Amino acid sequence: MIKGRIENARFRQEKRFRGLETLCNARMSDKQIRQFCVIDDESQRLLEMAIDKLGLSARAYSRILKVARTIADLGDNEQIFAAHVAEAIQYRNLDRRMI
Repeated sequence: MIKGRIENARFRQEKRFRGLETLCNARMSDKQIRQFCVIDDESQRLLEMAIDKLGLSARAYSRILKVARTIADLGDNEQIFAAHVAEAIQYRNLDRRMI
């Protein structure tokens, strides 16, 4: 089950980046993030609130979007939803606590 989800997510990424030098979401450029990590207004508000409350940088903003894109891929979703962004923010917040 998990293996299948991962294989499907990797296939989505291969298809997304076909013809490009990028191989996976983690390696997306800023331009690719703008192209492939489009979020709705609700997700944008959630992300902005997290940036303000947690004091995250622009780099963290990009990383959260990349992780949200991967979470969406794992869920077999073409669109990134607020739940994906919220989950990515939680991972980022956990990562900061460990440092």
